[in-house]
Amino acid sequence: MPELPEVELFKRHFDRTSLGRAIRRVTVKDARIVKPSAARLAAALAGARLGASRRHGKYLLIALGKPGWLVLHFGMNGSLRHFVRDADEPPYDRLRLDFADGHHLAYVNPRRIGRVELVADAAGFIAAEKLGPDALDPRLRPAAFARAVAARRRDVKSVLMDQSVVAGIGNIYSDEILFQARLHPRARADRLDEASLRRLFAKARSVLRTAIRRGAGSEQALERLPRGFLLPQRRKGGRCPRCGGAIATLSYGGRTAYYCPRCQPLAPAPPRARGRARP
Repeated sequence: MPELPEVELFKRHFDRTSLGRAIRRVTVKDARIVKPSAARLAAALAGARLGASRRHGKYLLIALGKPGWLVLHFGMNGSLRHFVRDADEPPYDRLRLDFADGHHLAYVNPRRIGRVELVADAAGFIAAEKLGPDALDPRLRPAAFARAVAARRRDVKSVLMDQSVVAGIGNIYSDEILFQARLHPRARADRLDEASLRRLFAKARSVLRTAIRRGAGSEQALERLPRGFLLPQRRKGGRCPRCGGAIATLSYGGRTAYYCPRCQPLAPAPPRARGRARP
């Protein structure tokens, strides 16, 4: 599933290839993933100019001027692709935006678990979706992150994936972040000490930034990751890149979590009283 690193690279691809272009023709090929309707979306986009983009968590938002904002969510395996030739057309493109010079931008989504929406305001959309701060927002400080995570009386993996706590982290990158932070996926978030919470924040930032630098989502991405990363071994029969032990799995509502039992032991910890983290 495209998570923050992949969507950040979609944003950069859009900025590099399509920013500032006027839309000549709009083709909606699957109305089921479009809101409010295919007809209204096509009417609003036709003739509009693609303005500044922003990413918040797993969402890409593109300013359209008077029509509002185009919101893209990529579901399980969606992507955004720019084509130079008119005849180039990928399978499973659900929305196609054609430009005057023959180039076009395609929202591709094989499994239809995605979303294309027209909204009036980006900030209003983020608030309505109850999204937490973006995981790479420079305004998100370690103490604020620690307070948000520690306030949830749930396992830390579920908290990391909770988009209302922090936006952008899903099943895959939460595994890597917890591995780097040496935390068991089922460790209680509200029982983590201050050092663990600060380490979790630092590792979340470093893992996401590394994934972006190494080309998250590309065919070569796993090969480009540092040798100490779990993701290349995140599979059945995988071995821990740190200790060489067997990678174990846990089930999370139909999704599978991967971790190293040796490097990420689940140590029982009694409830404790902790003062407020200093900013």
